[in-house]
Amino acid sequence: MSTVGAAGSVLEKYQIKNESNSSKELGKNQFLELLVAQLNNQNPLEPQGNGEFIAQLAQFSQVEGIEKLNSSMGSLLSGYQSSQALQASSLVGRKVIVPTDKALVDTSESFKASAVLPVSSNNVFVNVYDNAGSLVNRINLGQQPAGNVSFIWDGKNAKGELMPPGTYKFEAQATVGNENKGLYTMLPANVDSVVLPQNGGELMLNLAGIGSIGLSKVQIIGQ
Repeated sequence: MSTVGAAGSVLEKYQIKNESNSSKELGKNQFLELLVAQLNNQNPLEPQGNGEFIAQLAQFSQVEGIEKLNSSMGSLLSGYQSSQALQASSLVGRKVIVPTDKALVDTSESFKASAVLPVSSNNVFVNVYDNAGSLVNRINLGQQPAGNVSFIWDGKNAKGELMPPGTYKFEAQATVGNENKGLYTMLPANVDSVVLPQNGGELMLNLAGIGSIGLSKVQIIGQ
């Protein structure tokens, strides 16, 4: 078999891939060597068609283009993750507002939060429970229009006694028609640490008294 025939058969038999892959696959250097061999050994009276050369070169260019694209995307992703990590580090120690029903409360000062009211109601209230699940107090907000309804807990129980600091649950409800409907609550929490994303995942925040939550769920970032 001639050198041209051997080179051509090899090109048809193996797939063009990076040299780091299996030994049964052509690397780009081997591909170029075989292509040069085809050019040097073709029959002048029967030169190889331009179409086949163009197809082989196009295949090589495609492989090179994919490698460069992967490299560029890798660099872009690395830069984005570094920027995200830098921004996230500035959140540590700050307060954020997130959709949750639990919060770590310092009862020595007033606790400010809000509830999301989808429709107006003539009776909105928030039940406060301690970490054991016992009802501590009820915050009556009366009639409220639809929207975000702010409320404040002074840290005291129904008897006016100051409760100890700790994790408390806030259950907001509103009377709609003849029924009481549960409402989403937006509570503050301190950011203890951040967890960088893996494999393109979301950056996570570790919040005091709440646990881990995605950055996308943060509604407000405080001081």
